[in-house]
Amino acid sequence: MPTILVTGANGQLGNELRVLSAGYPQYDFLFVTRNELSIGDLDAVTNYFNENKIDHCINCAAYTAVDKAESDIENAFLINGEAVGNLAAVCKQHAAKFIHVSTDYVFDGTATEPIKEDRTVNPIGIYGASKLKGEELAFKNNPDTIIIRTSWVYSSFGNNFVKTMMRLMKERESINVVNDQRGCPTYAADLAAAIMTIVEKRSAFNTQYSIFNYSNSGNIVWYDFAIAIKELIGSNCIVNPIPTSQFPTPAKRPAYSLLDTTKIQQTFGVGVPEWKESLKKCLAILTTTA
Repeated sequence: MPTILVTGANGQLGNELRVLSAGYPQYDFLFVTRNELSIGDLDAVTNYFNENKIDHCINCAAYTAVDKAESDIENAFLINGEAVGNLAAVCKQHAAKFIHVSTDYVFDGTATEPIKEDRTVNPIGIYGASKLKGEELAFKNNPDTIIIRTSWVYSSFGNNFVKTMMRLMKERESINVVNDQRGCPTYAADLAAAIMTIVEKRSAFNTQYSIFNYSNSGNIVWYDFAIAIKELIGSNCIVNPIPTSQFPTPAKRPAYSLLDTTKIQQTFGVGVPEWKESLKKCLAILTTTA
């Protein structure tokens, strides 16, 4: 039975893969948290692979505190950069297939049409720069790597925009949400399903130096996302659209993050659900468990 190692098991994507794993009895899954496997420690990763026969490694571990990364540079580059290189190198040594999850933040946000995988990268903050370093080290250490860039990830697990909006809409009469950052959300459950489709079909495709985009389909700004959440949960909270300039943060955000997902659909036949339909599914879970 092939074994799939999933790092970052406590994160949004890691948790969604755990839920999904029940539907894949043909695989043996190993889910590890940062406390169980420090991927920034090459010796620890090497020992883990020596002790466990790993056929696929899905790296969901990441330093995702975008604003904190601006001052916590060393840790951001350790987890998003060096650690990715460690996993890639050890996967190569053990002939394990490596899938790494990256981000739209490797781009500068100046695009004016959906971003293809071959667009020139140019991160505008430490988080994006550290994630780009991870991509570079992954391919340097293991050409047989698949990288999936995604955007605006949310889930019923962890902390994210959807859960923050739900909380604020209960606590406040009005909130402000930026209306000049464009992209599309990604429901982590959909991304998990896409990753498992790739695991199943990968052997039929030459994966060398392969980068793929994945997000749900659609084209919105964060304000649109907030309005949809408000309507679907029946909130009376007033949502005010504001420009990014009125919501300063330590890290600059890309103004345009809309990803072109044509390549991943054509290569692996993965499904790309419409963003609002996926939001409804997530909110159904959140409102049931609230």
